[in-house]
Amino acid sequence: MKILVVGVLTVASLLYGFGGRLLSEGWKRPENSVRVLKVNDGDTLTVVIGRHNERVRLIGIDAPELLQRPWGDRAKDYLNKLVASSSRHVTLEYDVERLDKYGRHLAYVRLADGRLANEEMLRAGYAVLFTFPPNVRYADRFTAVQQEARQKQIGIWGRDGIRERPEEFRRKHPRYK
Repeated sequence: MKILVVGVLTVASLLYGFGGRLLSEGWKRPENSVRVLKVNDGDTLTVVIGRHNERVRLIGIDAPELLQRPWGDRAKDYLNKLVASSSRHVTLEYDVERLDKYGRHLAYVRLADGRLANEEMLRAGYAVLFTFPPNVRYADRFTAVQQEARQKQIGIWGRDGIRERPEEFRRKHPRYK
């Protein structure tokens, strides 16, 4: 028992010393790390960049609109879970174009564990591939992940999946343009 206690105290001491060294050396989050304030829907977040609240559109995916029930709500909920798994802090990875015509940041959203939220939305069947050159860094990877989700009939690709792609839905409902 004494050996176990000594072992635990030694490990705790080492970890404390390591953490203290990181703090003293000025350890910070990655440069493009931001705090997520809100998950707007399955492909858009509101984050804090500097001192401003900014909207971020996830590159390469298109999630069902909120009125595409139940899939719009499910996509939003899943993205919220992904963000929560990162303690609501994510890293934005930009491609060639950084802003869209609406002034939203265009980014790949990297979670604390290194996964891309964009890719995870496709993998879980909560979004469809939606690429626009020149922002195509992960297009091949995203295509393969979506193909796998379709083959496995996951999420929107299942029997009770969406009836029309989000892009088609927006065309029919001009409020979403």
